[in-house]
Amino acid sequence: MTAVIEALEHGFVQRALVVGVLAGVTCSMMGSFLVLRRQSLFSDGIAHVAFGGIAVGLFAGVFPFWTSMAAAVAGALGLQKLRSGSGVPGDAAVAVVLVMGLAVGVLLISASGGFSTDLFGVLFGSILLVSAEDALAISVASAAVIAALLALRGPLLHIAFNEEQARASGLQVTLLNYVFVAMGAVMVVASMRLVGILLISALVVVPNVAAMALGMGFARTLAASAAISAASVASGVLLSYYLDLAPSGAMVAVVLGIMVCALAWRRFR
Repeated sequence: MTAVIEALEHGFVQRALVVGVLAGVTCSMMGSFLVLRRQSLFSDGIAHVAFGGIAVGLFAGVFPFWTSMAAAVAGALGLQKLRSGSGVPGDAAVAVVLVMGLAVGVLLISASGGFSTDLFGVLFGSILLVSAEDALAISVASAAVIAALLALRGPLLHIAFNEEQARASGLQVTLLNYVFVAMGAVMVVASMRLVGILLISALVVVPNVAAMALGMGFARTLAASAAISAASVASGVLLSYYLDLAPSGAMVAVVLGIMVCALAWRRFR
């Protein structure tokens, strides 16, 4: 306990915990609907589009948070249009968007001779280096997504279980789908500093797999996945501080351990 109190005396650890827990809860809540919709790889595709947006911002000398946000939202809307308007299968649409974003980022990096930025942090996260300005932007974006998900949880759940029935009942399914993917894009950008582009799907999918193994209803599963994500992020930040490990790897290791325990509990209960 004394060691935890000592860590909390540092401002960068406090910011990492607050921002990390909030972003982790956002990922898990968004992931609950993505898993039900069989769109678990959505976050991977949009994260790579956001990478292209970061490259655009750095190339143009613009704060990359906003360019990555714009690219992610545009990519998410394009992904939804590609999936629903052209008949392209969902996994193929994700693959197209993913390679497009990655190609843009690689081209801009090569055209500029390489950026003077920590690409390791972009790929794998750098939560302990989050500035006060970044923390504010991430917190506002995460809180907005959580509020929107709670407000729209009924219609979104209806669409996730049976889109055609939801359309027949009078819901504006097309509009809600576009709103949903836009929220997902905001969630991805808000969480990239947490675990990076390559590991973001871990906090979107794994807490929900662990929570679903507990065999509860949707509301309790949603709460359980949020709790698992928050605990994993907090534990990962503290472990990385004391053991000098990469925070993203520590978070993912903890949440995977929780998932294994949950699956084992379901098997042997």
